[in-house]
Amino acid sequence: MDADWACARYETLRPLLPQADFPAQSTHVTDLSAVFDRYDGFILDAYGVLNVGGRAIPGAVERIAQMRAAGKAVVVLTNGASVPRRTALAKYTAWGFDFTAPEVVASRDVAAGRLAQAEPGFLWAAIAGPGAGFDDLPVPVSPLSQDASLLERADGFVFLGSDGWTAARNATLAAALAARPRPVVIANPDVISPNEAGFALEPGHFAADLPVRPEFFGKPHGPAFEAAYARMGTLPRHRIAMVGDTLHTDVLGGRAAGFGTVLIAGHGLFRGHDPARFIAASGIVPDVIAQTT
Repeated sequence: MDADWACARYETLRPLLPQADFPAQSTHVTDLSAVFDRYDGFILDAYGVLNVGGRAIPGAVERIAQMRAAGKAVVVLTNGASVPRRTALAKYTAWGFDFTAPEVVASRDVAAGRLAQAEPGFLWAAIAGPGAGFDDLPVPVSPLSQDASLLERADGFVFLGSDGWTAARNATLAAALAARPRPVVIANPDVISPNEAGFALEPGHFAADLPVRPEFFGKPHGPAFEAAYARMGTLPRHRIAMVGDTLHTDVLGGRAAGFGTVLIAGHGLFRGHDPARFIAASGIVPDVIAQTT
């Protein structure tokens, strides 16, 4: 798996993704300070924008401080759904960022709103990594990994993380859904995630092979962006930039939500690549391409 595989996979899923219009070409800058006059608010992806692996990107902490000094509104929007938002916030704090709890929007929390809409007694089965906790969720959730009978008994499924999930397990879930269709909530629509060791498959990849149409609650889908926009006060959408490292989640989703977009090319998915050929192949054109945060 690499950037070419990821973009090709996302392209096969375009019917499931939002539609958007794009500029004819991108403006190229070195870092985000060059667009402070263009945007009054910044919605920031985490990986590839704030951090790579377990460390902050050099200069990212200082750039956030510059945004605050310039009076910019700042929100983090992450598709990380395998752990509670408080865990993500603690990581950012440990790396030196000063984000407050309201400034972090996690797709896990957006999906949790959907779970709470179910009727009392609705049995949700969770697909999550080993040892995952659910105490932050508004309704009882049972881990599928600990009770195979949930494949038949559960009223719906929530996909929080794919650690330990395999194609064989996904096929078993698909067969259960084919026999009795039920809601499937995807809290992390990412297809792939880069890390320091390579790439990992994410819930969005597995969700696309299920026989029911999933409900998506992270980037690039609207509910996640609306949750972030609600933190932006009264700023008009065109004065807000979605900043991320991917075309099919950050840029496509940001443009569909009415925001400007900035692709960070020097870290994350396109690290070591010229994003121009991926832009040409997909037709997803960022407003701005920056080498670093």
